[in-house]
Amino acid sequence: MKKALLAVALAANALIAAAANPMVELKTSAGNIVLELYPEKAPKTVANFLDYVKSGHYNGLIFHRVINGFMIQGGGMNSAMEEKATRAPVENEGKNGLKNDAGSIAMARTQNPHSATAQFFINLEDNRSLNYPSPDGWGYTVFGKVTEGMDVVRKIGKEPTTTRGFHRDVPATPILIESARQLPEKAAK
Repeated sequence: MKKALLAVALAANALIAAAANPMVELKTSAGNIVLELYPEKAPKTVANFLDYVKSGHYNGLIFHRVINGFMIQGGGMNSAMEEKATRAPVENEGKNGLKNDAGSIAMARTQNPHSATAQFFINLEDNRSLNYPSPDGWGYTVFGKVTEGMDVVRKIGKEPTTTRGFHRDVPATPILIESARQLPEKAAK
């Protein structure tokens, strides 16, 4: 009996360990982007991001900051450059070993390392200066990577930008996040 229970427990653990990482699809006005998230490396950040996805927070927002050769940032503002309300900040998990390499997704924040809420950015290049420990001792929390649509990310990165109010590097033509949704596990590759 003990051997049977042990076998069942080991099988259950193997299934949990083999579970696919969550996948999120961003449908944008420039094309689709699919993200693979790493909850084992950044559990609080991934849970936070998925909560925003499931609540519909990102739907209708824009990529409001685009710097070619650096990153594209979204998740916080609508096309009128009005900031959307957010929940409490998430703890910085920048010490997780993941790097701000091209194609990685990380949380945007202020100078306060624990200020990230809903805004995120996708790195266009390897941005080593953003990695833990970075000059501020914390770095920016990477929590996933682009698995499909890096061509879309690069296209967004090359959009002409302007200044709107006190916001610089705003795409002259808004790049809309039409929807964000978690893909069913069976659809994940």
